[in-house]
Amino acid sequence: MISSDLYQAAQDLWQAQREHPFVQGIAEGTIADKQLACYVLQDYRYLVEYARVLALAAARADRLESMTWFSQVLHLTLGTEMELHRRFASRLSISAEELESAPLLPTTRAYADFLVRTAAIGDLVDLVAALLPCTWGYVELAEELASRDLPDDPFCAEWIRQYSGPEFKVAADWLVAELDRLAAGASEQKRAVLEELFVTSSRYELAFWEMCWQGR
Repeated sequence: MISSDLYQAAQDLWQAQREHPFVQGIAEGTIADKQLACYVLQDYRYLVEYARVLALAAARADRLESMTWFSQVLHLTLGTEMELHRRFASRLSISAEELESAPLLPTTRAYADFLVRTAAIGDLVDLVAALLPCTWGYVELAEELASRDLPDDPFCAEWIRQYSGPEFKVAADWLVAELDRLAAGASEQKRAVLEELFVTSSRYELAFWEMCWQGR
């Protein structure tokens, strides 16, 4: 399965995410409010663009089952995930207006533009390969953190509970299976393209944690 090959290709980047101080801060409940605010604002704005790409995936789906699933993942993003960010914003005294209009920092902009560009010029399997490190990576990180004692910090504990929960696990597993289905029989050249997209998104995921840690 190509998903296993892509996972292995990005392992150094995924391991760096596991070890990143922001992720470890979630595990320990020690992230400063300023860093949390950066994460909430930037991830919320990123999710708006992520949702646009999921909507394009639903429109391009080659079968009704896939259209339904992409729509369900879109609903999970626009509903459950973004609502979590709105609750976090309220706790951090971030207004709804600020949440909706915060300027994108360079890493957020670059990552979002990469996804939109991939959706614009690539085919459906390209789009899924580029989307997958976000959903799959968050579930894997959260499952690892959930295997430890939950931190006392309510933000960090809720983040771990949400992304290790069944809704996100099911969504990630389906996207992995959809990638494998769409890429079945792909040429070596096409597989190389998919690996590049997957690894690039994985790099952006790591860069996103660093941006939130540094606040810029």
